[in-house]
Amino acid sequence: MKIPYLSASEYYKSIFGQKIYKISLDAGCTCPTRDGSKGTRGCIFCSAAGSGDFASSRRLSIREQVEQAKSLVINKIPKSQRNQAKFVAYFQNFTNTYGNQTALLAKFQEAIDSPDIVGISIATRPDCLTDHFIQEIAQLKPAHYPEHQVFHISLELGFQTSKEQSVQFIRRGYENQCYVQAVAAIHRLASQIHVVTHVIFGLPEETPADMLKTVQFVLASQTDGIKFTVLHILENTDLALLWKAGQVPTLNQEEYFSLLKQALALVQEYTTKHEKPIVIHRLTGDGPKKILLAPLWTANKKKVLNDLKAFLSEE
Repeated sequence: MKIPYLSASEYYKSIFGQKIYKISLDAGCTCPTRDGSKGTRGCIFCSAAGSGDFASSRRLSIREQVEQAKSLVINKIPKSQRNQAKFVAYFQNFTNTYGNQTALLAKFQEAIDSPDIVGISIATRPDCLTDHFIQEIAQLKPAHYPEHQVFHISLELGFQTSKEQSVQFIRRGYENQCYVQAVAAIHRLASQIHVVTHVIFGLPEETPADMLKTVQFVLASQTDGIKFTVLHILENTDLALLWKAGQVPTLNQEEYFSLLKQALALVQEYTTKHEKPIVIHRLTGDGPKKILLAPLWTANKKKVLNDLKAFLSEE
């Protein structure tokens, strides 16, 4: 059975009437699981770049990062469409609400004041969001932005799994209830903010039932969108050491596709029951090829997405 879902591309088109491109930026943050607050080695799967291996260099100013990132994207857009291109500023790596809030808000504002920015997406952790900061983020808008024009704001929460044993294994550093409370706080204080939840399939010792329970958990917590990815083994991570020792199996493409199909069915069931469309912001991630150890079938993202499209279209 073909499973319908609302993609991020379709979602943004419904708001802005055109395709929107995300550009990855680096706010210069760290994480509480790295700076000694809750640990020093980070999440077990996270690369040295804090899951932002495709972001611009933090050595550049935010304005310089925006221009560099936009130029890379524009080169891939047909020339006839380049003048109309619009972008979401995506603060991707590490925890982008962890640190001096005044300084971070200034960086967010610098990014969105660049021309053609119609939204901001901020990746963070549920345990690094205060009520005050949520309200401040909700007020972000480019200078001289038309009053009637929509400016889109999203907070992306790294959740990964609801299985408590896995939470300990990956060194996430907070309990499930912290995530539930954060989502509720965002909806209560700033209903215009779009909440996206990151989920990983393939964590060690997790059964398909465990992974699908995670999907049900984030849906019940009233997330607005989900980002799915398969577990990647990246060089120079603690997870890589376990994988090299033969202690961490990875999902093959067929296994992952099957899990995704079941997950999307749960999303569709939830949408139908609650009349609330859930945006699927990502069906699979792609680790940087230079440090990707496994699963290698993920290296060709274009092929993976084409294969997945065919798989999901099968009756």
